[in-house]
Amino acid sequence: MKKHLFAGLMVLITTGNMMHAKAKEERVLLKSPDGSIELKVEIKELLQYSLNVDGKTVMENCRISMEVEEQAILGFQPKLKDKKIKQKDQLIFPVVKQKTKEIVNRFNELELIFKNDYSVVFRVYDNGMAYRFQTRFGKEIKVIAETNEYNFAGESQVYFPEEKSFFSHNERTYLYENLDSISDERFCSLPALVEPENGPKILITETNLLDYPGMWLKGSSHKGLQAIFPHYALKSELKEDSDRNEPVSEYADYLALTQGTRDFPWRICMVAREDRDLITNQLTYQLADELQLEDASWIKPGKVAWDWWNANNIYGVDFEAGINTETYKYYIDFASKYGIEYIILDEGWYKLGDLLDVVPEINIEELVAYGEKKNVGIILWVIWKTLDDQLEESMDQFEKWGIKGLKVDFMQRDDQWMVNYYHRIAKACAQRKMLVDFHGSYKPAGIRRMYPNILTREGIKGMEHCKWSDHITPEHNVTIPFIRMVAGPMDYTPGAMVNAQKENFKDIWNRPMSMGTRCHQLAMYVIYESPLQMLADNPSNYLKEHECTEYIASVPTVWDDTKVLHAKVGDYIGLARKSGDEWFIGVMSDEEAREFEIDFSFLSEGEYSIEFFEDGTNAHRYASDYKKQVQKVSSVSKMKIKLAPGGGWAAKLVKE
Repeated sequence: MKKHLFAGLMVLITTGNMMHAKAKEERVLLKSPDGSIELKVEIKELLQYSLNVDGKTVMENCRISMEVEEQAILGFQPKLKDKKIKQKDQLIFPVVKQKTKEIVNRFNELELIFKNDYSVVFRVYDNGMAYRFQTRFGKEIKVIAETNEYNFAGESQVYFPEEKSFFSHNERTYLYENLDSISDERFCSLPALVEPENGPKILITETNLLDYPGMWLKGSSHKGLQAIFPHYALKSELKEDSDRNEPVSEYADYLALTQGTRDFPWRICMVAREDRDLITNQLTYQLADELQLEDASWIKPGKVAWDWWNANNIYGVDFEAGINTETYKYYIDFASKYGIEYIILDEGWYKLGDLLDVVPEINIEELVAYGEKKNVGIILWVIWKTLDDQLEESMDQFEKWGIKGLKVDFMQRDDQWMVNYYHRIAKACAQRKMLVDFHGSYKPAGIRRMYPNILTREGIKGMEHCKWSDHITPEHNVTIPFIRMVAGPMDYTPGAMVNAQKENFKDIWNRPMSMGTRCHQLAMYVIYESPLQMLADNPSNYLKEHECTEYIASVPTVWDDTKVLHAKVGDYIGLARKSGDEWFIGVMSDEEAREFEIDFSFLSEGEYSIEFFEDGTNAHRYASDYKKQVQKVSSVSKMKIKLAPGGGWAAKLVKE
């Protein structure tokens, strides 16, 4: 496989040695609207850029190019034809308000137009920069290779989500290492967060990914990272005795076969002077293509009662729990009681291999009709491959049944074909007014702006891992908001009602628990962004824990505004989010006990009633211990709070 991964770079070097003409050197500067970030683009033998932030060089000599068959290597010995600079200052109003109801989209743009029918467009924002290639070739093209270097000035650290294969769920922990220790044999998925010694943190990711493979990163010898890509899939084969695992068995010697006139994905470097800046950065949305739907008014974010994590371990009923109509009616009753919008039927509702063959214990029509009476919609889990094989007939059947959405699982790839599969499914579901949750997926990369019916996705090491490992630690939980969540919504699946400290945690497949306190879990509903948010535990536990369930049910899944109160990658996070006239606060800590002060100056004038959940006196021993209190606060109030190890704090504020 490696000879395919790095063939493009070797071709570039070889071609460079064979060519003798020297390009005229030129330097172009582009600053952010506030002037604090300066991008220096140098047109030399290779096109390259450097990035200065607040007067300090953070990235330098980052070379970029793209090799296209039967064309010159774009960016190699470039011959500048023209350049254009423009400014933009507008408001974007997202269809689905993940962080805020409006986004300020202010940037300066440089378009470098080169001979040979291509351009490179750079944009600089007050919180980052991005670039992409544009081609204007008349015929279909093969992209052989793409070079993106990320070279940092001085020594750097990196949060590295290391991978072993391009066939991956992209569910990783973040290794914190010296950047120069990452050899060119090691690679990772995106996003990746770099901590240079000479400036702010830089988060690397991409957006507007369409008809092209996803970008990954490997180590380089230049104090940096270098992009790699899965090549075009010539053949993929289902693993023996599998309906879902279909790795690529034969790659082409090129990345993509695509239209010759097109815009390529944006390569983004987000700038975070403080850790809190990562939480509010929305460049992956701002740079994505605009809405592709004529009508998006039917899209309804909400919460989902989920069956798989808790293994349907409901109790106190007079029927046998399992994958059957009675059990799912119980889920619907629970959801209806708390105003939860959806339930999901995960693996087991159909005979694997045939989406039209429902198991005899399930009556889909009866469940949909029952749910409609209770104002609860049904979402179905499906294997991506089976859905692809039966796309039209199964989608028509789902529409006839009245299904509200699909959870599509186990893709585990982001080569060009699979990236296009996501767009095909998003469009097919939108045509039938159905929501989408992608599991077994790569990171968010812009499609949610084009198709906002894609409410969430996995590509994250979430709470399901508690069923078989001890990897989902409080430290991991306060790392992912600063890296993975910056790319877009994450279906972490919170809500455990059985909680344990590290020393008494145990992974049990059919009776799972979470690591960290009960309030750590409650705070996730405020902190973790997922417009389709799961309740992972079973309804019987939630009914027994009425206070906590009532709070979870009250927390919105989309927000008008977000304020960062406290933030340090891997240590703690505290957010205040607004929905209408109400505010919600979530605070989470790693394995350290911590104290914080909540400053309520973000509130408008007047008095608020605050209902809050705090770690109980014995939460350091018995993690499910919590205390609920109600007080009055205003914009001049401040409150001291204490968090146990792996602790949390969660609140709801209602104006009097």
